Amino acid sequence: MELKTKINAEEGKQFLVITREFDLPLELLFKAHVEPEIVEQWMGTKVLKLENKKHGGWQFETSDNKGNVVFRANGVFHEFIPNQKITRTFEMENAPFGVQLEFVEFEKLTDNTSKVSMLSVYKSVELRDQMLKLPFAQGLNYAHNRLQEIAGKLK
Repeated sequence: MELKTKINAEEGKQFLVITREFDLPLELLFKAHVEPEIVEQWMGTKVLKLENKKHGGWQFETSDNKGNVVFRANGVFHEFIPNQKITRTFEMENAPFGVQLEFVEFEKLTDNTSKVSMLSVYKSVELRDQMLKLPFAQGLNYAHNRLQEIAGKLK
């Protein structure tokens, strides 16, 4: 089955370009990225902090059914323009990937469709390639499918 979320990883480059079109109006797609209650649903994680503003911080955490933390990530917003773009850092705790810089842009395609494009920059090609060895593409596609499903119910 073809994944709807596209990940382009050019050979020898230290970045990824991720794109996905949604059957959602632009404002709703953006809202799904900044409202903690919606983010928690489609990402399947707990939002500990989500300060949607320049220099604001964010922190997500996922636990197993016994309450053990299995994933924690955090970062800082460097640019926050509603319905247009978010520039942020992304760091997974206890992971070898280091800090990434993410440029997320939101684009209106029609009144009822929109697109998200993300440029994710890693410190090195090697770190980017390590990330690609994980089930990263499948996980991101699954999360985006959930985003479409959950936000679609809010239309």
